[in-house]
Amino acid sequence: MTKTTSAKRGGEAPSDTDQALGEEEQIGTRERILDIALELFTTQGYEGTSLRQIAERLGFSKAAIYYHFASKEDIFEALHLRMHDFSREMLSSFDTADMSPKNWASLLDRIVDQIIEARAMFALHERNQAVVKKLHSDSHHDAHDDLEGLLRSLFSNPDIPLSQRVRLACATGAVIGTIVLAGDAFAEVPSEELGEMLRSAIRDLVAPLESNC
Repeated sequence: MTKTTSAKRGGEAPSDTDQALGEEEQIGTRERILDIALELFTTQGYEGTSLRQIAERLGFSKAAIYYHFASKEDIFEALHLRMHDFSREMLSSFDTADMSPKNWASLLDRIVDQIIEARAMFALHERNQAVVKKLHSDSHHDAHDDLEGLLRSLFSNPDIPLSQRVRLACATGAVIGTIVLAGDAFAEVPSEELGEMLRSAIRDLVAPLESNC
């Protein structure tokens, strides 16, 4: 699992600088490490990025990196868990108590914003699939099962007419598929432009049911 500020390599003591950091600043430093690693893992690949390169971008020593993470794999795992947190947040925005077609457009519009904001995370996973596969321990499988269960619950809800559930699944798939399944196909498209195209596709899927309400 990802190590926190107690993670040190071979019992190596943290530097005086790290010891002087308050808890809030330590968390901020940890997030900076993850942000730089995300950029480098995505552009150079996991195998092509060293801890030294991450440290140099931050102006740190490798020892300072080890104060927050025990290894490069721990950094990648922390980024991977960011994706789990994002996925749970995205799925929690589905309100199964009010899934009438008239509310789908605004619901999916929010999801588009979330997906577009997380483009870098999706690119990281798409370009480092071998590393992601290696990280999938039993605990990760449990997390994936939870996410899949939420989707199955939504799309299997008998209170929502079947035709509406199918359209909801198609609209959700249109958003996720464009970012995940298409990989780098739309990497050069600006986020704002891609977001508008996704919203247009969603409107085409949802509008027929809205007109029948």
